[in-house]
Amino acid sequence: MDTSPTPAFAAIAQGDAAPQHGPRPLPLFLNILWRETEGDAGLRRRAFQGLRRYQEAKRPPPRPAPAIFAHAGSAKLLRYGTKNGRAPVVFVPSLINPPQVLDLSENRSMLRHMAAAGHDAYLVDWGAPAADDQGLDLERHVTERLLPMLAALPQPPILVGYCLGGSLVIGAAASHPARAVAVIAAPWNFDGFPPADRELIEGLWHGSKPVCERLGYVPMEVLQSGFWAMDPTRTIRKYAAFADVTPGSSGEHAFLSVEDWANGGPPLTYAAGRDLFERFYAANASGLGKWKIAGKVVDPAALHCATFSISSATDRIVPASAAPVMAKVETLKLGHVGMIVGSQARQLLWEPLSGWLSSHGG
Repeated sequence: MDTSPTPAFAAIAQGDAAPQHGPRPLPLFLNILWRETEGDAGLRRRAFQGLRRYQEAKRPPPRPAPAIFAHAGSAKLLRYGTKNGRAPVVFVPSLINPPQVLDLSENRSMLRHMAAAGHDAYLVDWGAPAADDQGLDLERHVTERLLPMLAALPQPPILVGYCLGGSLVIGAAASHPARAVAVIAAPWNFDGFPPADRELIEGLWHGSKPVCERLGYVPMEVLQSGFWAMDPTRTIRKYAAFADVTPGSSGEHAFLSVEDWANGGPPLTYAAGRDLFERFYAANASGLGKWKIAGKVVDPAALHCATFSISSATDRIVPASAAPVMAKVETLKLGHVGMIVGSQARQLLWEPLSGWLSSHGG
């Protein structure tokens, strides 16, 4: 069988397609595409069509950004709600990928939904690390970025963390008064990850660490390659399916928004990346009660406030078995991103979470 690249493959690899849109890193994506479609010429053709369509599609102009309420270093606290006497509700995204997954588009925005429901909602934007931030580990992201912004609020907030942001929220609540804490798809007990996934991440970090150490940061492409490796078949098939989506439809807009988010974002600081890969994934410091903030062990069970952990039985990135155990626990059947921006997100997550926030003063 001839496995040499097709003209379409060669053209894209040489940069003839619009380079301003991902996937990132493109050479790795193309290698995965070529491998996953070997023996299926139709799937390969549709995947390339979907890829080119994604790269060349026009995007709407960005919406105006919310007002900045506070900042600490490169991080900003954006305000979506208004003063109404309720406790402020601070949404904390992961350090990986941009924060706009929580404010993705006009009809897929958890933050704007919460503001419309009457919550005084805020969103943390971690920003891009500065040149001298390479020593900013996960603990210092809490103590030097998150906590100073929370201190600017008029009263103790309700904290809501998504993905790694949930882990950081638990750390913040252990050091700062919080009215309540909710986490969504938060990795905590890393022994709950499939061994094969932890081995994959360990190998990825082993190969990338020397370069990351020299750079002083962990490029987003390193993290993205790990996500792709967990489910390469799905990575390619979603682009093949995109080739058949109706132009101008809500499905097209949703795909573009999600993929632009997934392929974007600044790097992690080197120290934060090292913590994530070595102390969390490899050593399970959080799950074993060995992660400390300001010298104090962070324990979700010891938080002096209402707590709520939401996970998903079909989450491929953070399995439900890795979620922290909290006073209230709920397990959905939505994907890691689908639970935030999917067609069922409003009904199954946004609205129940809004009700819980209201019941605790938010």
